[in-house]
Amino acid sequence: MLVLAIDTSGTGCAAAVYDSVAGVVLARAEEDIGRGHAERLMAFVDEALRASGRRLEDIDRIAVTIGPGSFTGIRVGVAAARGLALALSKPAVGVTTLQVIAESARRSDPGRPVLAAVDAKRDEVYVQSFDALGQPEAPAEPLPVGLARERFSGFAGVVCGTAAHLVTAPVMAGEVSHKSDMIDIAVVARLGAAADPASAKPRPLYLRGPDAKPQSGFAVTRAIAG
Repeated sequence: MLVLAIDTSGTGCAAAVYDSVAGVVLARAEEDIGRGHAERLMAFVDEALRASGRRLEDIDRIAVTIGPGSFTGIRVGVAAARGLALALSKPAVGVTTLQVIAESARRSDPGRPVLAAVDAKRDEVYVQSFDALGQPEAPAEPLPVGLARERFSGFAGVVCGTAAHLVTAPVMAGEVSHKSDMIDIAVVARLGAAADPASAKPRPLYLRGPDAKPQSGFAVTRAIAG
């Protein structure tokens, strides 16, 4: 099975073509672009396809990160994955960024539980714990930094993600790793290949509302014609 993996959940923009039978990434294209995912994503997809020697029509499945992360970026990635899946009449699956971060850490240090923590700004973090086999132990949730430190003060596994340094306190036994905002697109592809299309349909995972909200209090009352 050939999987096209897409990630626009953070400042990075990435695409990869993965052969699940051989267990290898045939090609990947990625860059930490900051903004402009909607304008540049398809160029990364085209680059990955060209480098892999495959065509879009050869793809059997689309995998995309669904968050938590950038509100706009997640919408761009999920919409693109759904559109490509519809055009190709192939399934699309969603993978959470916390699962990708945890799996990346688990593969480098197997046999230990993992706590994935992402900086949510505004003195909050997105957190989710996984067992030594990579299975989630609880749903992902946003927590104030102080509460996260308190709750996971006894965590004895690997602490990873962009908020690992925020969650880790001196009394914690966890290890800090994977501080980059860029996640491994190869792991997105592998998790996407293993996902069940029936239960992993790509839907944005928003753990809180967008930072930018419409202004209120400036509405102009419309005159009613008599």
